Amino acid sequence: MRQECTTGSRPHPLYWRTVRKEPEAFGDRELALIYIAKKLKEALVLESLLTAAGVDYLVEPDTYAGGLVFRSERVGAFFYVAPETEEAARQLLIQNKYRPSEPLGSS
Repeated sequence: MRQECTTGSRPHPLYWRTVRKEPEAFGDRELALIYIAKKLKEALVLESLLTAAGVDYLVEPDTYAGGLVFRSERVGAFFYVAPETEEAARQLLIQNKYRPSEPLGSS
């Protein structure tokens, strides 16, 4: 629910309740990697999409190999969801012109 509050004389929006979770919220379940955001702006858009859709997710920084000619290790935002919401989260990304990470075990 979107609300407004005032600080001084100017109203400031309070944003949607986040559904971003800490690792402990998922317990011992194996989470599904759905996306690796390579830039902060991209990660923020994905957080907004998942939050607006009500999808519980975990985002953690991690490293990935980048570059075609000059390979290097880079840091990205890795987005994970619970297995029961994986397909819905992947469809959400596709509908919004994002290419989800390949599911583990697929080539």
